[in-house]
Amino acid sequence: MQKKHILFVSYDGMTDSLGQSQVIPYIIELSKKDYKFSLISFEKETNYRKFKDTIKQLCNTNNIDWYPKSYTKKPPILSTIWDIFRMYRETKTIHKKSPIDIIHCRSYQAASIGQRMQSKFNIPWLFDMRGFWADERVDGGIWKLSNPIFKFIYKFYKKKEIEFLIDAGAVISLTENGKEEILSWQHKQTTPLALREKQLDISVIPCCVDTELFDKDKVTIDRQSELRTSLNIQADQFVLGYVGSIGTWYMLPEMLDFFQVLEKSNPTAIFLFISNEGDKVKELAAQKGISEDKIRVISCLHSQVASYISLFTASIYFIIPAYSKKASSPTKQAELMSMGIPVICNAGVGDSDLIVQKHNAGWVVDNFTQANYEMVVDAIEKSDFSEFKMISETCKSIFALEKGAEIFEKSYLRILDK
Repeated sequence: MQKKHILFVSYDGMTDSLGQSQVIPYIIELSKKDYKFSLISFEKETNYRKFKDTIKQLCNTNNIDWYPKSYTKKPPILSTIWDIFRMYRETKTIHKKSPIDIIHCRSYQAASIGQRMQSKFNIPWLFDMRGFWADERVDGGIWKLSNPIFKFIYKFYKKKEIEFLIDAGAVISLTENGKEEILSWQHKQTTPLALREKQLDISVIPCCVDTELFDKDKVTIDRQSELRTSLNIQADQFVLGYVGSIGTWYMLPEMLDFFQVLEKSNPTAIFLFISNEGDKVKELAAQKGISEDKIRVISCLHSQVASYISLFTASIYFIIPAYSKKASSPTKQAELMSMGIPVICNAGVGDSDLIVQKHNAGWVVDNFTQANYEMVVDAIEKSDFSEFKMISETCKSIFALEKGAEIFEKSYLRILDK
């Protein structure tokens, strides 16, 4: 039986960490089944130079035809329009060479290609929406609606968002919260009739994790001891940990405030960051009066992250609970839970807090106040941590890569049946 040809279109690069953790692993898993993949991605110059050979080898080994394109950064807006044109042109070329059965469109730029190819060649497509992209741009302050140009673009993409939901053969949401929000749109009289009448096919796949890579049992005691020595951490110290970038959405000041409350209760506690933004962390910590010897910052390769996470006693991430975050799934949650580390998170971001509460995977901060921090710290101090021994197993049932690939395949089969 000839394998079905899936074209995966992504505006994110495969040499980016996101592509390496949230795209390629799924494609490799699905390639083991009855699918042949072609992959279009847009690569940033620096990352492409560093990692192109690694990604090429990975794709060749797994029979994936990779078509990397250079990401155009400037001028704003026009560069994106140009890239979408190139995306469409490459898609047509691939289809002419080897007819496409389904186009897997990752986010909104790619969805415009799926919509156009369906109209022109009757090819079905999957809208892998990755959250409420247009609202994220506004909530994150990237598109200021006081600017007429950004206001026009926002309205354009919100209109396209509805069209994508109507036209796509199936839709993937990162969260149940996001799915419920989309379904609520159908009950609004301002929503186009075509969407109100459509039986939406929405599946939920959170940002998953390779549980084989993020496995605490694979980090030896000797390796942990080596890392502690290099970071000047004692084996009995409480290590509050954070992993990832510190940018638009992550609430570093509030996380440092929480650490100060923890430090009062546990004076030997330290705060370990696995991040490339050490200067920013240290500068703000100093402004808040946190002693320099209480902060550790390490930058490392993705393959080494699990080893450093294994040093955490507990982990923390506070994310701005904006409207668009209903549809967000923090990759770090899956990585931390896979390592068996209890998490401290805030409410109002995707399904993150619901998962923590339902599966006893840590603690939830309801609001960013001293009183709430003290309440959570008190609960931490009273815990013997034996209650969290099932976190890794829980992670496999929710965030395992294989589970995500299985849901993708079911969506493919439904699209093909239609």
